[in-house]
Amino acid sequence: MNRTKSLLIYLTAILVLIAVAVTAQTPQQIAKKAMDATVLLVMEDADGGALGFGSGFIVGKGLVATNLHVVEDTAKGYVKRLGQETKYNIEGITATDDDNDLAILMVSLDVPALSLGDSDAVQVGEAVYAVGNPRGLDGTFSQGVMSRIREFNTFKRLQFTAPISPGSSGGPVLNEAGEVIGISVAIFRGGQNLNFAIPSNYLKALIVRSGIAKPISQGKPSILAET
Repeated sequence: MNRTKSLLIYLTAILVLIAVAVTAQTPQQIAKKAMDATVLLVMEDADGGALGFGSGFIVGKGLVATNLHVVEDTAKGYVKRLGQETKYNIEGITATDDDNDLAILMVSLDVPALSLGDSDAVQVGEAVYAVGNPRGLDGTFSQGVMSRIREFNTFKRLQFTAPISPGSSGGPVLNEAGEVIGISVAIFRGGQNLNFAIPSNYLKALIVRSGIAKPISQGKPSILAET
């Protein structure tokens, strides 16, 4: 009986190791998949003058997730896939979350969506990866670790060390399985790699509320220094 029990424990351990090996991806694999689904957002005034830029990523057919502060106080805009010149006009906003600085945009772009992970399962110390367009340098991929899970005004924020800068806002933060566990939102200026992301579970709830696209309108900015 003891021998049988030991064998079952051994086989279970082997299966767990296999499952972990299958789930985990190399940084190169994560970078390729994430960059394929990440976009550069260029926001404009009514006359077509550039107001700013940010990042976003595909969460469904024709749907791009980003930060609300990226599109607020703008009249229109377009997205570009990383490394490509084709422009896709933003047709409107299908859902917003002012408290969590999130927006979902409608864009005629049919690209495989990134998988959303469970941000409640994130652990301090695990490896994370950020993709975005810091300072306009499109398709920048950086690596770091999860530093802390914090609360600001009762809402959770993920603190991580993967470098981000202005222009990274709205880009995905991924775990070792290549799942989005956060959306880059802010940095503490004057600090070193004190970066923050909105947990992906807030985005999941917003996607469910996504409806008919409405014109871009003003929203509530983040309480931290925006990126």
